[in-house]
Amino acid sequence: MAYVGALALIGLIVFYTANPLTDAAITAATTAEAGPGWSVATRSQPAYALSQLDWPGKAETTEILRHPDGGRRDILRLAAPGEPVAAEIEIYRIGRETSRVAAEAALAARMDSAGTATIETAGVIDTKFGPVPLFSLTGSDRPAGSCLGFVKAIDAASLRISGFSCRGDSVPQRRTAVACLLDRLVLLSGDAATAAAFAQAELRRGSCAPNQSAASAASADWLTGPQDPLLRGRL
Repeated sequence: MAYVGALALIGLIVFYTANPLTDAAITAATTAEAGPGWSVATRSQPAYALSQLDWPGKAETTEILRHPDGGRRDILRLAAPGEPVAAEIEIYRIGRETSRVAAEAALAARMDSAGTATIETAGVIDTKFGPVPLFSLTGSDRPAGSCLGFVKAIDAASLRISGFSCRGDSVPQRRTAVACLLDRLVLLSGDAATAAAFAQAELRRGSCAPNQSAASAASADWLTGPQDPLLRGRL
C-alpha cells in the first residue's frame, strides 16, 4: 500500500508540473465574465429584487459578484428561455477597487454582445431615485433604438445603479418602461446608508401601477420629449 501510494503521489507531481496553468485556466473560465478581480458569490443572499413587475413570459434571475476590495454587484435580469435579456439592472456597491471601468462603457458592453456599438445620450427621465440619464446604442447587434440604457449614481450610499430595458414600441413607451423598472426596484437587505437612500426614494415613488404596461403608461408621459426631463412647477 505504501508503494502504491508513493507511485500515485509521484504521478500527481508529474501531472501538475506538466500542466502549470490548469488551476489558473479553471479560475479564468469561471470569472471571465465578471472581470479582473471579480468572482461569482454563490453563497451570498440577494439584496435587491424587482417587485410586482408585469413582463409576460419573462423570468427574473439574480447574479451576485464580489471583489476582494469590498465591491459588490447585484445583477437582476429579465429574459425568456433561449432569448436575449430583455431588461437588466445592476446595483454596484463601490468598494476600494482601484480600477473602475467608466459607467457608460460598461453599460454599452452589457447592452451589445457583439461589442461594436457606441453609446449616445437619449435624454433624462424622472424616477423615484431622481433624474436619471438615458442612453441609446448605435451600431449594435440589436435593432436601432430598441433599447434604452440608464446610469444613476447615489453618492451618499456609494451606489451606482445602471442597466437597460428593451420594452416598448415607441420612445415614450421605452422611457416609461425604464421608469417603471426603477420604480419596482426594492431593497431586501443592506447597510444603513443604502437603507436610507431607498427609504427616501420610496417617498418619491411614481404612479407606475403593479400591472401597468409600457403602452398604457405612455399617456402619463405626454409632456416628456425624448431629449427633455419632466416639467415641474406651474406654467
